[in-house]
Amino acid sequence: MIKNYRFTILRRLTQITILWLFVMGSVYGLTVLRGNYSANRVLGVLTLADPFAVLQILATGKVVATAALSGAIIVLLFYAALGGRVFCGWVCPMSLITGIGNLLRKAFKITFTYNPANDIRYLILILTLFVSVITQVAAFEWISPIGALHRGLIYEVGYGWMIVASVLVFDVFLVNHGFCGHLCPLGGFYSLIGRGNLVKPYYEHDKCTMCMKCLKVCPERQVLGMVGHNSASVKSGECIQCGQCVEVCADNAITFKSRFS
Repeated sequence: MIKNYRFTILRRLTQITILWLFVMGSVYGLTVLRGNYSANRVLGVLTLADPFAVLQILATGKVVATAALSGAIIVLLFYAALGGRVFCGWVCPMSLITGIGNLLRKAFKITFTYNPANDIRYLILILTLFVSVITQVAAFEWISPIGALHRGLIYEVGYGWMIVASVLVFDVFLVNHGFCGHLCPLGGFYSLIGRGNLVKPYYEHDKCTMCMKCLKVCPERQVLGMVGHNSASVKSGECIQCGQCVEVCADNAITFKSRFS
């Protein structure tokens, strides 16, 4: 039973642990992880920064500290190697919220969903940078549900929880996997840098019995366009590397493989 949810369990534990370390760092001064998802220090030594946040700051015309710039480069290279949206699937706390939304949709048997184009996130990404240039403020950082959730847990900020609740309502009642799958510009950014990742889900057509369970559980099902057609690895950077397609495949037709294998 656990094997069927091994990646999901590990993902949730990873997300919760990282969020807990951030909260403990802010509330109790624990030095393992201090700061937030945009900029932080690991063990009081290594500075890391969200490259998209740094890009927004650069768009405002402001100077970025050398430590933050080098930290952004480290994070950029890390996710470029693993697959950019590993952040979305394994680190981002909003994945926990949208996961709850998905469970609520199933519990209340909500079938309605509007299906906007997947590339809207890239339009919002460009718009975010444009607004950052015009307003000289890192636009997404001001309204980011990721930051709102983090601040809400630490400071009990009311408007932060309103932003998080809005995402949950949007995902439950309007668009399945709506925020992460269609709107989030940070997800769009990581999609662009994650096309050359070292490990990818690989589909073997000869083993497939066409049950299509993988397409039913995949939050970014467009990345599995090869299912039912030909053996291939996932090439799209929009894959969040969640492993749900691997978990549900009783035929072992989908596995994680190195791109060099």
